[in-house]
Amino acid sequence: MTLQHDPRQNHLLAALSRDEYQCLAPHLEWAELKLGDSLVESGKVMHHVYFPTDSIVSLLCVMEDGDSTEIAVVGAEGIVGISLFMGGETTPSRAIVQSAGSAYRLRGQLLKDEFDRSSTLQHLLLRYTQALITQMAQTAVCNRHHSLDQQLCRWLLLSLDRLPTNELVMTQELIANMLGVRREGVTESAGKLQRAGLISYHRGHIRILDRPGLEARVCECYAVVKKEYDRLLSYHRPG
Repeated sequence: MTLQHDPRQNHLLAALSRDEYQCLAPHLEWAELKLGDSLVESGKVMHHVYFPTDSIVSLLCVMEDGDSTEIAVVGAEGIVGISLFMGGETTPSRAIVQSAGSAYRLRGQLLKDEFDRSSTLQHLLLRYTQALITQMAQTAVCNRHHSLDQQLCRWLLLSLDRLPTNELVMTQELIANMLGVRREGVTESAGKLQRAGLISYHRGHIRILDRPGLEARVCECYAVVKKEYDRLLSYHRPG
């Protein structure tokens, strides 16, 4: 069976009117995103934006010594490269593929031209940006005030919301890098969730077995982020 790729699997592209979508559609390029691919580098001028469809991209802050911490995740609900239409051109963060899959790439200048021309697209992208800023702010709060167990539950649920399946392909070492903690801490927290029957973990494959159970354990940060995305972007969710 051949996998069908459609740009409108990305919720932002699906939210566009027919005329707006047809302005962008001929310029959208399908791209395979592999685990660990870098889409944006700190301080480098971006020439493209990416609309993920079935992949997840992590936005990371990187320290001088190479350590990094995830500040947000972007999936089918969003776009990678907001600094292009916000006027910044560059960003101090990196964008790394967290979960392999597909995306559609668009030249930044084309998006900027359409952003300036279409107030509807402008409002849509600004609402998305507000939701993304909320996720970044809540991640900072969560990392400071909540336990690693709660942080891991939040991270799993946010990732799950952005995938078409209930399985993540992710090593504990990579999760530790995303959360900015020691691998041993992730191993201990993941073990607790597995013993509770909430997840299964084997050779880098994490399957969610009990989503309500995860939601019962997670801190309020997940609900704050989800509520804001639903408030600002619920009209373009499929279904």
